Amino acid sequence: MPSPEGKRSLLLIRILSLLSFLLLWELASRWMDSPIILPSPEATLKETWMLLRTGGFYRSLGATLLRGVTGFLLSVGAGLSIGILSGKSNILREFFRPFLTSIQSTPVLAIILLALIWFPTETVPVFVAFLMGFPIITTNVTEGILSVDHRLLEMAKVFRIDRWRRALYVVLPSILPHLVGGASSALGLSWRVVVASEVLSQPLLGIGTGMQEAKLRLETARVFAWTLAALVLSYSTESIFRWVVHRLKRLA
Repeated sequence: MPSPEGKRSLLLIRILSLLSFLLLWELASRWMDSPIILPSPEATLKETWMLLRTGGFYRSLGATLLRGVTGFLLSVGAGLSIGILSGKSNILREFFRPFLTSIQSTPVLAIILLALIWFPTETVPVFVAFLMGFPIITTNVTEGILSVDHRLLEMAKVFRIDRWRRALYVVLPSILPHLVGGASSALGLSWRVVVASEVLSQPLLGIGTGMQEAKLRLETARVFAWTLAALVLSYSTESIFRWVVHRLKRLA
């Protein structure tokens, strides 16, 4: 764990990195001299403040949050179930392998376009988030099952430890790091695909819908403002996820 001095150094480095990025952005904006192509940081912050003062912004943020969380939870539930079955059975692992590989190899845009044909507008982002996160969770859980020390399981059987205790104290610790890693990756990916799906599907409310509407009106600063909202949403949910995982580890 970093010392207090180390933490301050890391914080200073991050602040300098952010300031350098803003400086380069400002210089590029002045060089372009066209707010339609590249608005300045000041214009973007002003547009963000105006966006925050509208009620529609929070409804759109909530709609995107609900879709992302729903798709993520569905992918965790399905991925955990299929991952455990695949880890326990070579036949099932080989059976599911082509499906998982196909999903991971298919371009996200193709999946969004197909989902637009198959599902209602509001459901498209949820389906895409689920489908993108599902193979990540499944693969990681399968690897976790395969990494279980079978000698410990045999020892638990010798001492007649019941199945639930074996699952809790032997299997779960092996799966958990893989599950957390997969869930973290799936959560980060879900926000990108949800917003991209909203841009194309145009539900009534959503960050992607706001971005597309601003783009059609050539309000580039507002596109940047919506993008900033998406970044904050992604960072916040991932931070909450890491905090929950940290608390669970301490309780365990």
